[in-house]
Amino acid sequence: MDLRYSAEYEKFRDEVEAFLGDNWPPKDGSSRSQERMIAFRQKAIDAGYLARGIPEQYGGSEQEADVLKAAIIREAFTRARAPLDRAGIIVPTILAHGSEWMKEKFVRQTVLGEIIWCQGYSEPGSGSDLASVQTKAEIVADEWVINGQKIWTSGAQLADYIFALCRTEPAADKHGGISYLLIDMKQPGIEVRPLKQITGHSGFNEVFFTDARTPADWIVGRRGEGWIVSRTTLQHERAGIGNADGAIAQFDALVRLAGRGRRNGRPALEDPEIRQQLAEVEGYVRAHQYSSYRKLSMAANGRDAGIIQSMNKLIGTLIGHRSVKLSMELIGDDGLRAGFAGMRQEAPENEAGWGRPSWVAPRTFSAM
Repeated sequence: MDLRYSAEYEKFRDEVEAFLGDNWPPKDGSSRSQERMIAFRQKAIDAGYLARGIPEQYGGSEQEADVLKAAIIREAFTRARAPLDRAGIIVPTILAHGSEWMKEKFVRQTVLGEIIWCQGYSEPGSGSDLASVQTKAEIVADEWVINGQKIWTSGAQLADYIFALCRTEPAADKHGGISYLLIDMKQPGIEVRPLKQITGHSGFNEVFFTDARTPADWIVGRRGEGWIVSRTTLQHERAGIGNADGAIAQFDALVRLAGRGRRNGRPALEDPEIRQQLAEVEGYVRAHQYSSYRKLSMAANGRDAGIIQSMNKLIGTLIGHRSVKLSMELIGDDGLRAGFAGMRQEAPENEAGWGRPSWVAPRTFSAM
């Protein structure tokens, strides 16, 4: 098995890394400002590295589809901790089902990160059975009037807009009575209530709609066909999960943490038990990494990875649990006060050493 890229792709990698070397981080060091990140994304789009599948007329770079180039870009940008585009799962949905005015209004600003979206799918009684959503939307004059509740809404406290599934055809069957609406979050009829987690952070929220309003034409796809539209959104959401980048970065942070800690009066990395646990975690990480290579190879050859994608998501979650458990053992009592920044790309590193993903080349960490 040869896992090396061809000379053509290695040349492309050199070009991407040269671009990052020249443009990220900004020379004045203000890499955290929103304006700088937007400006960088625009440069990367102009160079053909971001928004590759989006037409130029909507703010993309309109490049020919190439999964290997996309993987190289993701690896290089992650390693450099440079901001990727913000197309997320809403832009492909609007491009596939939205009106022309929606594409012109929302796509460019979303990709650049000028506007932020959140997803209004889950409800207190509609989790795994998503088609049972009860949030209602009725046409009054030329507007939809929305009433109901969403839950587990990531980033709702920051979002400018929400894309939400609402029941608009009460007489239809549960799959046929749903519409896919775009709603302005900055209005009096919407209340966001944070859900505090055990970490002390509130990444999730409840969102309450009380006579919230959105124009009648802010519907993606046809009325009552929101379930079909939502399949597109979920397809792109699942395509974005399951790669090994996060697990590799998390393990790298775990090794750094072990290198700084002490156990039984000596460096933690010299402790046989800790080394054995690290070796076990890395075994899962490398299996996940090579399974991701398999998925990438299948995609490059036009084949559907099928269940492999779900398997990779599951093993990624398992690795996360094992890594965090070991990290808490290494941190000890300090874990009660060290804020957990998570694996967000642009999060600052905290005392525990987490939160600064960096891609690392394959290596072996052997138990003593």
